[in-house]
Amino acid sequence: MPCPTDVASRLAEVRASIARAARDVGRNPADVTLIAVCKTFPAEAILPALEAGQRVFGENYVQEAKAKWPRLREAFPDVRLHLIGPLQSNKAKDAVRLFDAIHTVDRESLVRELAKEVAKIGRSPRLFVQVNTGEEPQKGGVSPSEADGFIALCREGFGLPIEGLMCIPPVDEPPSPHFALLAKIAARNGLRELSMGMSADFEAAIQLGATYVRIGSAIFGERA
Repeated sequence: MPCPTDVASRLAEVRASIARAARDVGRNPADVTLIAVCKTFPAEAILPALEAGQRVFGENYVQEAKAKWPRLREAFPDVRLHLIGPLQSNKAKDAVRLFDAIHTVDRESLVRELAKEVAKIGRSPRLFVQVNTGEEPQKGGVSPSEADGFIALCREGFGLPIEGLMCIPPVDEPPSPHFALLAKIAARNGLRELSMGMSADFEAAIQLGATYVRIGSAIFGERA
């Protein structure tokens, strides 16, 4: 488990790097939200980040978040939880109730289940469409050529208020062209929020308009 002092110091370094990257391109650092990705880390490892003031966290799995966060939220009720991993349609009910944002909306069957649950409980997480900018078969996300139609389907066909886009560039390619492509798709669809950039490339993402960066290992260390 990571040392509490290390987590707090690394979190401070990441925050400073985000602010510096934003200022370098004339952006307000406050316009970039850090999502501290804590998937696989236990509650005890997350506490130092919470105690240092971090309030936005990312999880990959619904079941893991269900087990971990209810007790933490009792102590820190202002936490905002983002689902950044793939979401199975049969987990939509739990996801809508647990998460404040879902970054991986990427197919009609999932949209249908999300719309059903949103209507049932009268609460909608912030929703992001995942775009597979590298068109990699092993990854989720809609292809860039299908993104406009899928966004329209979410909005007009199911009444879901899509707020932004998310992408994960291929690991063996420069990330900036993928970030630029995501920003272009967002702009033509009137979407302001861009979830892009992780520990290795968040500065480039900020340069190209990221409003959310998803950073895990740079804060919590390498996962087992």
